[in-house]
Amino acid sequence: MSLHADRTVSYEKYHGTSNDFIIIDADEFIPNRYSFATTYCDRTNGAGTDLDIDEDDHVGADGVLFLALEEKYSPPRVIMTLVQPDGSTAAMCGNGARCAAAWAAEQTGASEVMVDTQAGTRHATVHDDGSVTIEMGVPAFDPRDVPLTHDGPLIEEELEGFSVTAVNTGVPHAVIFVDDVDDVDLETVGPTLRYADVFPEGANVTFASPSENGFRQRTYERGVEGETQSCGTGAVAVVAVAKRLGRLDDCESVTVSPPGGDLEISVPDDAPATLRGPVDHEFAGELGRDPSSEL
Repeated sequence: MSLHADRTVSYEKYHGTSNDFIIIDADEFIPNRYSFATTYCDRTNGAGTDLDIDEDDHVGADGVLFLALEEKYSPPRVIMTLVQPDGSTAAMCGNGARCAAAWAAEQTGASEVMVDTQAGTRHATVHDDGSVTIEMGVPAFDPRDVPLTHDGPLIEEELEGFSVTAVNTGVPHAVIFVDDVDDVDLETVGPTLRYADVFPEGANVTFASPSENGFRQRTYERGVEGETQSCGTGAVAVVAVAKRLGRLDDCESVTVSPPGGDLEISVPDDAPATLRGPVDHEFAGELGRDPSSEL
């Protein structure tokens, strides 16, 4: 199938600890972002199927980042809209925002970037080693902020047989501490907790267990409707809840390890939380602007 230039759009593929994203310049016309995301995020037939990609790269993605770069500001700003594999949008994505910052830094040569998200503007720093640190805002436990259909904060309350604490770290998370995250059948229990009545807008479901250096993490993501290899907002949620529950000694940063790699999290008392981790460029190519049309 040949693609005509006026009917295609250039894209780049980035990932942060294997949480991967298709990046599209928001100046490019995409007639239906819902269709674009649901088609090209597909893990079997999505972006990358037409390329001879390395076995370490992955077809499809955990979302599409539509990025609008505004270079006139100092530091430069990038407006981020994340459309997820089910076509929904997410207010914030920690690893996605780190990928957006890396992309903007590549375009501008800047090491500091402001990332505008639906959850607020986040300051990002691109380090010499290629890692990116992004501010994540202040974790919120108030039921109006999560949000919850609950009179007060949901702290270690039983829900579907688990002791659940709810927090918003840009998006809502149900956090559960267990002895070993590998023992959790996440594909079975994730949807049940994700759609629990106490979460009127649904929730990401994050399990955590102690590790030698901090915590291990697995997350069932709202909008992906499955487990992802990494979740930045989930990693921040783990540390925020651990701190709230007295599971942490005083320390500046905590290592949280989802399956995709290590993330460094800081949740101070008097400043926004931060998320640091590696960002990698996977590949680039061309996609049809309207995947529903005949090319």
